[in-house]
Amino acid sequence: MVKLDIISDPICPWCFIGKAQLDRALESRPEHPFEIEWHPFQLNPDMPPEGMDRRAYLEAKFGGKEAAFQAYQPVVEHAKKAGVNIEFDKIARTPNTLDAHRLIHWAGIEGRQTPVVAALFRAYFQDGRDIGDREVLADIADSAGMDAGVVLRLLETEEDKAGLLDKEKGFREMGVRSVPTFIINGQHAVPGAQPVELWQKVIDEISEQIRKDTE
Repeated sequence: MVKLDIISDPICPWCFIGKAQLDRALESRPEHPFEIEWHPFQLNPDMPPEGMDRRAYLEAKFGGKEAAFQAYQPVVEHAKKAGVNIEFDKIARTPNTLDAHRLIHWAGIEGRQTPVVAALFRAYFQDGRDIGDREVLADIADSAGMDAGVVLRLLETEEDKAGLLDKEKGFREMGVRSVPTFIINGQHAVPGAQPVELWQKVIDEISEQIRKDTE
């Protein structure tokens, strides 16, 4: 297996699009060599724990309603082209995502990381749920086969917060400035939401190299 590390934030639309395109490539190459692990990166590390109104957040970030609209147009167009449904009108709040990253971390321990990441993207971008809300996170955990009660109790503690913040700090010190960032085999960083065709080419090249190495 070849490790594919994905640095991501579940409120990043480019991460959602990037995952969808990677998924299509993996589906077209069912014998792919990738072992996937998701890693934390907060787009808004200074977001208040309770999050904030999405419209107020976007207008403050981009300098007004029109500027926010213009900033998100490329996302809307790219999502449509990629066949990814994003319901921006349903999103009322921009959450703090540290608890969501904690859930992703715990899901990794149980071997359920990718289903939980997928559920977080769906909850936020398609259902408009507040994934900063701990009850919502527990419900997502339950949908992925995790123990919602245990997750809820852990979320009420400081468990794994410091470790995840240190990990994120390490990625920033490595030079990661945007997500998604994909790291192939611990060596090659691929930033951005890459097209299906690129991933297919990468998978084919890696698979061919593995074949040669094992002959």
